[in-house]
Amino acid sequence: MKHPLLACLLFVFSLPLLAQENVTLSGYVRDASDGETLIGATVSLQGTGKGTVTNDYGFYSLTVAPGDYTVVVSYLGYKNQRTQVELYGNLTRDFALGEAGSVLEEVVVTAIQEDDNVSDVQMSVERLDMGTIEKLPSLLGEVDVIRSIQLLPGVTTVGEGAAGFNVRGGSIDQNLVILDEAPVFNSSHLFGFFSVFNPDAVKGVKLYKGGIPARYGGRLSSILDVRMKEGNNQQFEMQGGIGTIFSRLSVEAPLVKDKSSFLLAGRRSYIDVLAAPFLDDNLSGTRLNFYDLTLKTNYRFSDKDQVFLSGYLGRDVFSPGDAAGFSWGNATGTLRWNHLFSDKLFSNLTVYYSDYDYAIDFGDEPDQDAFNWDASIVNTSIKPEFSYFINPDNVLRFGGQAIYYRFEPANAIAVSGGEEIDISLSRQWALESSVFLENEVTLFDRLKLNYGLRLSHFAYLGGRNLYEFGAAPRPGLARPLTGIEATERNEVIDDWLYLEPRAAAQYSLGGSRSLKLSYQRTVQYIHLLSNTTASIPLDIWTPSTNNIEPQLADQVALGYFQNLRDNTYELSLETYYKDFRNLIDYIDGADLILNEFVEGQILAGDGRAYGLEVQLKKTKGRASGWLSYTLARSERLVPGINNDAWYPTRFDQTHNFNLTAFYELSDRVSLSGTFVYNTGTPTTLPNSGYYQLGYYVPYNAGDARNNFRIPDYHRLDVSLTLDPKKEKADRRWRGQWIFGVYNLYARRNPFTIYADQVEGRTLPGQAINTEAIKLSVVGSIIPSVSYNFTFK
Repeated sequence: MKHPLLACLLFVFSLPLLAQENVTLSGYVRDASDGETLIGATVSLQGTGKGTVTNDYGFYSLTVAPGDYTVVVSYLGYKNQRTQVELYGNLTRDFALGEAGSVLEEVVVTAIQEDDNVSDVQMSVERLDMGTIEKLPSLLGEVDVIRSIQLLPGVTTVGEGAAGFNVRGGSIDQNLVILDEAPVFNSSHLFGFFSVFNPDAVKGVKLYKGGIPARYGGRLSSILDVRMKEGNNQQFEMQGGIGTIFSRLSVEAPLVKDKSSFLLAGRRSYIDVLAAPFLDDNLSGTRLNFYDLTLKTNYRFSDKDQVFLSGYLGRDVFSPGDAAGFSWGNATGTLRWNHLFSDKLFSNLTVYYSDYDYAIDFGDEPDQDAFNWDASIVNTSIKPEFSYFINPDNVLRFGGQAIYYRFEPANAIAVSGGEEIDISLSRQWALESSVFLENEVTLFDRLKLNYGLRLSHFAYLGGRNLYEFGAAPRPGLARPLTGIEATERNEVIDDWLYLEPRAAAQYSLGGSRSLKLSYQRTVQYIHLLSNTTASIPLDIWTPSTNNIEPQLADQVALGYFQNLRDNTYELSLETYYKDFRNLIDYIDGADLILNEFVEGQILAGDGRAYGLEVQLKKTKGRASGWLSYTLARSERLVPGINNDAWYPTRFDQTHNFNLTAFYELSDRVSLSGTFVYNTGTPTTLPNSGYYQLGYYVPYNAGDARNNFRIPDYHRLDVSLTLDPKKEKADRRWRGQWIFGVYNLYARRNPFTIYADQVEGRTLPGQAINTEAIKLSVVGSIIPSVSYNFTFK
């Protein structure tokens, strides 16, 4: 047969046509107390072995033969609901589950249904609900999404206070962070100490590290999908918290009960307010704070149509006085429309806007020298997606997306001696589009598949000068500029078309055991230009151009999963290998700031990352938590760097160990703790030096890249949570105290190491004292007290 793949697809999709006439039960599963949809709730028909789970919008569809059934709806932490139905025609039925209440003998810490980690075809996925995240010890008492995922296997960071995170050997720009579908280009407040996500507005978090489904694209390493709450459509509810350096408040309520609701949540830090009485007149105008505002509303027009509108606005402000300032922030807006074409066909149309920008200002007097610089990356997108529930064992998903980018690397004006000098960089534009087809099917009782194709296209558009560079004199040096050509706006200067296959398989071994295998190809068309130790707000995003090729990655992963002792313990072992191409690096001494010809200083190379991830999780009982260990390597090979030999990346960590534990002392008091141990990350240090004019000049003989490692990182955090007394738990106002200690034994974890010598010139004949200086961002115990409250 000439087309075996086409024949297999036709066979799979035609299976339901060969069966008898079936009927469909469909609807939504919600929380009875606030109307929030429940993602991943199980809807099954008792005694038949047939069942399904709700999608990301709480919708389910179950197609079976006509008959009388007992429908069982379950979700961890909620009471099971059983309902008798006479299913002789298509039926729409919504379910509202009530919370299970306080169960002293058992505390469940998980975000998925029992045995889902074994039975689900998806691997390399981490899920955290806010109930789990809120139990974790935190810096200064503030619940943090980004810090929470760094406790999971395969997820690392380069150091204390570093923005972003690294997944399976990828750089931070290779993670797509989305908030209600809209990308967030800088996910950190206060230079990486806190994330931009307000915990009172977050519903759940899902991290894809591998086996990424075909419906996702645009980044090489991971997808962090953060879903916002929809707002309580049953009653008014107010939540908030008062912390050591900032406070938060959220309000949610129905606009039309059972049909429409809203959520409004805000935070602001007040370091500058607390410090103001102690500052002298020169710093009287100091502003050092961050704030964010999150809004969401929705309206259910009918059983078939519901519209959601959400937005985020956040900013960090650092201004040491009135004459200088530095600020950065994100703004996003998302409009979503859920529509049911039939009991089997569910659609979601998403339109979003995302803007990340930063600004620097120096000098505010008319006769003084001044400098003003702002930059941004703005993108708008439309994304239709469809899910066709053929039967409980066969789901077809398809859709597409178009993203329009505008890059503004620098709008910069300098004033010197009363004369303005425009040193701005040209804008850039690009268009990214994609379509996908994905099928999840159970072929036999023991075998499940999820396979799909994603076709992506990227066009680099005109509107600025086109630069051409010649060959470098030798590998590792800058390429000389050879030509400049003007282009027309929206003219296609260069474009790329890639096919991205995705596949995952799960084979049940019986006894709550399974093997899983996945493969993915991912393509990334936009790039973050950064040669600092950790990402900073001033880093520049750029599209693929005639001088910068798209980055590509292929990953294969194999895993073993088993649940023990009636699903009390979950064990997983995953091994992976990733192959990278067209990764970006830079010549030595590259100038990335305000450089119109920066493309001539960019190098391209290959990469590889491989490792083993082990996790043991205890999900039930008064004592719960997880232990994870990752053994991994992340390396690059770039012509002209490290003598053309493989070298470790800046975020390579051989060993990564995390222990997270929770213990319920009583119905009021709970303890939690986390211990983290990481191998030190690589850095480049001189291995020799020479004397010149009384100074010692360090030198890196052999031009080795990342030739040393900083000392290993380890830290212990603990917290105690005090809930209200049982007789007060049913009151409208509920208060909760959290006492925490970050870095309990005051470990001075180094962020970086650099070489230096004593100040001043040494006289002839005197010894020159040199030293390696270890810089620690946090070097002491940080206690915290915070008070959280809920009012209904």
